[in-house]
Amino acid sequence: MIYYQKGSETTVLSDADLQSGLFEALDKIGTKEKVLAIPPDYTRYHSKAGELTTFTYEYFKERLTDVLPALGTHAAMTAEEIDHMFKGVPSSLFRVHDWRNDVVTVGEIPADYVSEATEGLVNYTWPAQVNKMLLNGGHDLILSIGQVVPHEVIGMANYNKNIFVGTGGSEGINKSHFVGAAYGMERIMGRTQSPVRQLLNYASDNFTNHLPILYVLTVIGKDESGQSVTRGLFVGDDVEVFEQAAALSLKVNFKMVEKPLKKVVVYLDPSEFKSTWLGNKSIYRTRMALADNAELIVLAPALKEFGEDATIDQLIRKYGYCGTPATLKAIEENDDLKNNLGAAAHLMHGSSEGRFSITYCPGHLTKDEIESVNFRYAPLNEMMDRYNPDKLVDGYNKLPDGEEIYYISNPAMGLWAHPDRFKD
Repeated sequence: MIYYQKGSETTVLSDADLQSGLFEALDKIGTKEKVLAIPPDYTRYHSKAGELTTFTYEYFKERLTDVLPALGTHAAMTAEEIDHMFKGVPSSLFRVHDWRNDVVTVGEIPADYVSEATEGLVNYTWPAQVNKMLLNGGHDLILSIGQVVPHEVIGMANYNKNIFVGTGGSEGINKSHFVGAAYGMERIMGRTQSPVRQLLNYASDNFTNHLPILYVLTVIGKDESGQSVTRGLFVGDDVEVFEQAAALSLKVNFKMVEKPLKKVVVYLDPSEFKSTWLGNKSIYRTRMALADNAELIVLAPALKEFGEDATIDQLIRKYGYCGTPATLKAIEENDDLKNNLGAAAHLMHGSSEGRFSITYCPGHLTKDEIESVNFRYAPLNEMMDRYNPDKLVDGYNKLPDGEEIYYISNPAMGLWAHPDRFKD
């Protein structure tokens, strides 16, 4: 059921509008005595989930007993990040999700269903895992808050991904990510339906339908001046609310370019992107817009690591972004990668498969480190001088010397493609 929906390609919702819409929805569901909020972490700072969590606290006060950021495999939020993103929410309410230890398996999807969903590409069971707090916390409302936007693993982010991945466990996350990679990222991105979404919807319908989960979903776009604005707010408790938000996101966040792009420059905001685990959105979200033999340049001032999880970081350093065939071979021959399929999926996602070049310009990693994982390297200061984010506009730019580039200020905000690579 949808309790609130408002949005369009031209709608601009203020924070006051978000508060009013959320309160209207919460008024409809009746009194709740113990509430758990599950917002995204700081890597989704621009989602408006921070403000919505603050409004949730204003509405429930002491009845909001726990806030569990949906970290997935990400590093725990710092005190500074919590204070900045969730203004006014007491720090004592925040819990840290440990994806390796603090989870329970609520059900297992049969291998034949997984095989059917992936057209026979994957044939294993999939465990639906969530943080144990969702089952054992005694909450009469679980508020899942987040942004719907195109995504490389599942097609469109959020909805029950926030539950089964954001608060999920090692096996569930690893296997779901590999399902997406095996099926093909370019077949998934921007699609509401995908094999991974099928698995999560199966789990919602069969394993967690007794949980009092309410979804609060935003759609964020950019206005004519390039500033982020809220285009939609959708609140509901089933798949319909996701479908409504996803339909708007495709209109707001998907950019079909006229012709394949030969040179793309992507800037990674230092407050959000400190690893290639996150920063490779610059690759995922642009790959369907890039021409063969194109060049992708990634300006990454805060880049200091490959994986935010220590084990994943070591695996990326060991195997590198070497393409799908080599990664699949490494899985067959090495237990460390076989037991961390999420890392393997990431290595497949982060390779251009030899079709275009990827040049990283890191703030903190060395030339040797970048080249060791099969990326090209360029000095950050030199490239920031040439491609100054303060002087570029999103989209097509012509530099003083005549060079033409396509600039993207935040790859997490959208998906870019040209018709030859996105036919449906």
